[in-house]
Amino acid sequence: MPVVLHLLALAVFAQGTSEFMLSGLVPDIARDLDVSIPTAGHLTSAFAVGMVVGAPLMAALSRRFARLSALLAFLTVFLLAHVVGALTTSFAVLLATRIAGALANAGFLAVALVTATDLVAPDAKGRATSTLLGGVTVACVAGVPAGALLGEVWGWRSAFWAVALISLPAVFAVARAVPAGRPDPAGPGVLGELRALRSPRLTVTLLLGALVNGATFCSFTYLAPLVTDVTGLGTAWMPAVLALFGLGSFVGVTASGRVADARPVPLLVAGSLALLTGWALFALAAAHPVAALVLVPVQGALSFGVGSTLISQALYAAAEAPHLSGAFATAAFNVGGAVGPWLGGLAISAGLGYRSPLWLSALLVAVALVTGAVATALRRRSAVRDVAGRSLVSGKRPVR
Repeated sequence: MPVVLHLLALAVFAQGTSEFMLSGLVPDIARDLDVSIPTAGHLTSAFAVGMVVGAPLMAALSRRFARLSALLAFLTVFLLAHVVGALTTSFAVLLATRIAGALANAGFLAVALVTATDLVAPDAKGRATSTLLGGVTVACVAGVPAGALLGEVWGWRSAFWAVALISLPAVFAVARAVPAGRPDPAGPGVLGELRALRSPRLTVTLLLGALVNGATFCSFTYLAPLVTDVTGLGTAWMPAVLALFGLGSFVGVTASGRVADARPVPLLVAGSLALLTGWALFALAAAHPVAALVLVPVQGALSFGVGSTLISQALYAAAEAPHLSGAFATAAFNVGGAVGPWLGGLAISAGLGYRSPLWLSALLVAVALVTGAVATALRRRSAVRDVAGRSLVSGKRPVR
C-alpha cells in the first residue's frame, strides 16, 4: 500500500479518537454539564447525524476544489471544533461542536476514501479501505483508552484538547504527502453520480452497513456504564476495556482486508452470524467479568471486520460514482451510528437496564442477516427470470 494511505490514516486516527472517545466520557460529561447519561449519549448520535448529512454535501462541495485543499480545510475545521468543545460550559454548544466536527470529519473521510482507492489497483479496494480505516481501529486501541484515562485524571475536557493536538501533525502530514492536484470537474457530474447510486446492489449494501454499524454503536456508546454497573468492574478498568475493543477492531479490519476483495460473501455471512451470537452471549454473560473481557475484543473484531468489508463492497458497487461513493458509504454507516445510540438510550430510559443495548445490537444484526438473505433470493429469482425470458425470445428451452 502507498505510504500516503498510512498518512491519511493518521488523520483518520485523530477523527476516530474523537468519534469513539465519548464511550468512556459519557458519565463524566453528564455530571459536569448536569444532564442524564442518555442525554449525554446523544452527543454520539449528533456526531453521527453530522456525518450522515455532511458526507454527501461535503463530497459534492469538494468537487470544486483540489483534493489536497479539501482535505486540509476539513481537517482544520475539525481541529477548531474540538478547541471550542474543550472550552464550553454549555451542553448545547458542545452538541453544536460535535455536529460541526462531524461535518468536517464526513467531508474528510469521503474525499480520503476516494483518494485511497484511486491510488491502488481496481481490484484492491478492500485492502485500501482497511488500511485507511486502520486509523479508526488504532484510535480504539490507543486514542480512546488514552482519552478515557485523561478524562479519569483531568476531566473530559482534556480528551478534547488531546484530539485537537493530535490533529496538528495530521494537518502537516496530509499537506506534505497528498499530491496538490487540481479540481476534477470531469465525469458524470453530481446528478449523474446520484443516478449511478440508485443500483439495487448498492442500496442493499448500504442498508446492511447501517444495520451492522447501528448494532456496534448501540452497545459501544453505553459500554462504560455497562462495565461499571453490570459487570462490576471499577472505572479504572475502562481504559483497558476500551483498549481491548480497539485491539479486536484492529485485528478485524486487518484480517478482513486480506479476504474482502476475494471472498466477501462468505466473510459477511459467517461474520454476521458470529456477530449476532456474540451480542446475545454478551447480554447473557455481562455480569461475569471474565466473559465480558473476552467478548469485548471479539465483538470489536467482528463488528469492524464485517463493517469494513461492507464499505469496500459499497465502493465496488458504486464504481460509476467516483466522487460520491465514499460519501454515501460514510453517510449510510453513520445512519447506524446515529440510530444505534438513540435506540440504546431509549431502552435505558425505559428502565430496561444497561444490558438492553446488547439485545438491541443482536436484533439489528439479525435484521441485517434477514435483509441480506431476502435480497439474495430476490436477485437469484430475477436472474432466473432473465434467463428464461432470453430463452423464450431465442426459441430455446431454459436449462434446469
